[in-house]
Amino acid sequence: MTYVIGEPCVDLKDRSCVEVCPVDCIHETERMLVVDPEECIDCGACEPECPVEAILTADAVPEEWQPFVRVNAAFAQGGVAAAEAALAAHLGGG
Repeated sequence: MTYVIGEPCVDLKDRSCVEVCPVDCIHETERMLVVDPEECIDCGACEPECPVEAILTADAVPEEWQPFVRVNAAFAQGGVAAAEAALAAHLGGG
């Protein structure tokens, strides 16, 4: 299980979660923050720090946020560009 950053982070990027992450697995893209699932150690430090409750465990992501599992995972596959492309595809811009 890993953590996923979902829709409330789009265009917000509060960064409180970044400050508490002990392994620096949260990365910034153009429009949101994402968790690299390959780097995440499942410590949960980020979840309570998010002021908009955008961070959930992968198994708790609601149906409407499922595309964000792919957006976060895309970072591990191709970095910022891949995550941005996945987000744009989800939002209808790419």
